[in-house]
Amino acid sequence: MMDIVLNTFGSCLTKDNDAFMAINKDGKQRIPPDDVRSIMIGRGAQISSDAVLLAIDHEIEVFFVDRGGDTKGRIWSNKYGSISTIRKGQLLFVRSEDAVKWIIGVIAGKIENQQALLWTFAASSPDSTGVIDKTVKRLETYRLKIKELKGEQVSDIASQLRGWEGIVSRIYFEQMNKFLPERYRFEQRTQHPATDPVNAMLNYGYGILYGKIEGALIRAGIDPYIGILHRDEYNRPVLVYDVIEKYRIWVDYVVFMLAKQNIIGEEYYSLQADGSCWLEGLGRRVLIQSLNDYLVEVIKLQGLERARNTHIDLFAQSLAQEFKKKG
Repeated sequence: MMDIVLNTFGSCLTKDNDAFMAINKDGKQRIPPDDVRSIMIGRGAQISSDAVLLAIDHEIEVFFVDRGGDTKGRIWSNKYGSISTIRKGQLLFVRSEDAVKWIIGVIAGKIENQQALLWTFAASSPDSTGVIDKTVKRLETYRLKIKELKGEQVSDIASQLRGWEGIVSRIYFEQMNKFLPERYRFEQRTQHPATDPVNAMLNYGYGILYGKIEGALIRAGIDPYIGILHRDEYNRPVLVYDVIEKYRIWVDYVVFMLAKQNIIGEEYYSLQADGSCWLEGLGRRVLIQSLNDYLVEVIKLQGLERARNTHIDLFAQSLAQEFKKKG
């Protein structure tokens, strides 16, 4: 399965009999719908109504992204409909002690992933072993604190959880930054907008992952706008912000490997007068291809060998079943 990505000005996707036709400055490519998992449309690209209808017929999600990679809207098949017991159960779940245990498990698991990635990069930097050991132990202190949090509802622990998560994130990125070649190192993690190419790639990669997770939740019958930890942001798919914590490490690995291997050239990004940094067409293409290749790799999680993309779908389905029990 492949993802069709149109993110260059003037590129378009049309229908050719019973297949998609992708057209750009380099030529045309005919793609059978059975080979397509999703379609991503960026600024300056177009998709015909016939291509949209073909995607709907084959239950292929179409989503539109902005300059930073964030999903601004999507089209999906009405076959994805959610049954009422899942929605009712979801509302009951977010106000229960089960939600407290769930979000603690998600954040604790995120920290474990960060610890593992630090050791992965330390393997190629033997001189940093001692420093990494200290950093991992610092992260472990906060992971254990988070595991010990108690509350009847997520709101009881939200402030403390966000505070500790923020500290952990700062420690983690400060150390990961040291693995990068000097020219790619950044002063701090920056968002909306980024101020350096690595942060720009992280933001864009997370944006792609947001879109994939939102699609998985919708297909499972879950309302992505009903969050657990993230509950106060109006008209945003806040549950996606909760679930992505399980998988951010995949974007981190891809981006830091690209930087560590000196692949990010000056033509990949542009620096603006206001100090912001944005990915250009080549940078977006390389990141999207690298991330998509990584997400289709088969790995073992919880005893199942599946592509990373599939593991996201399976998680969404299992979460829907948890909600259904509450309903």
